[in-house]
Order: sequence, then structure tokens, then C-alpha cells
Amino acid sequence: GLPANIFYGTSIPTCIMVFKKCKEHPEDVLFIDASQHFEKVKTQNVLRNDHIDKIVETYRNRIEEDKYSKKATLQLIADNDYNLNIPRYVDTFEAEEQIDIDSIATEIKALDNRIKDTDSFLADFCKQLNIVTPF
Repeated sequence: GLPANIFYGTSIPTCIMVFKKCKEHPEDVLFIDASQHFEKVKTQNVLRNDHIDKIVETYRNRIEEDKYSKKATLQLIADNDYNLNIPRYVDTFEAEEQIDIDSIATEIKALDNRIKDTDSFLADFCKQLNIVTPF
């Protein structure tokens, strides 16, 4: 799979499919997800030589790399109803950072207390100056 917007006139992501008559590894298919490997140049995404070299090296050496390439057996592809959608085989999922709700709630309470203290200070200051408080 290649990045979206690498061809003029279309912004859809593209893929390259290589069919070999005399296949050395007939028992599996190598999927490569290079959709995140590009450089943005103005309004166009561009594959640089190092991006292309990585794709070619991965293909030639049939390298499996986490979140980039994966060999899928023909049986697995059949089990997936012959769906060749790359994300079905190359897992690019990034787990979201865990948020400590208790810590955030404590911070919010501390900020609320600081706001109340500041409001009280401003109210006292405005009273000393005999002006109306802004809140």
C-alpha cells in the first residue's frame, strides 16, 4: 500500500500488486503498508529514494516488520473471504495513551481552588479601590 495523494489528479491511496508466474513462495503473500512513509511537498505526497529502497528491500527479502509488512498464508486469505485489504493483515493499530482520570480530577480541583482564591483576591482588591468587580 502506498500513501494517498502521490499521483496528480487523485488523492486516493494506491497499491502495487505483483503477480509472479514462477513464485518462489507459493504458500503466502507479502503485504507491505508503506502508506505512512512519504514526504509532504506542498500539496503532494512524495516517495523519496529511502522510502522506495525500504519497499524494495522488504519485497526482495520478504521481511516481516511490525506495523509495516506481514506474510499472510493463502489459508488466512481464504478465511478472510479473499479480502486483500492491507490493514486486515498488517496491524498498524497504535494504542492510545492511558489517561489517569483521578489525577486529572485532582488537577481540576486544584485549579478550581486557585481560581476561587484569585477571584477572592481580586474582589478584595477591587473593594479597596472602590471599583466594581469584573465578575
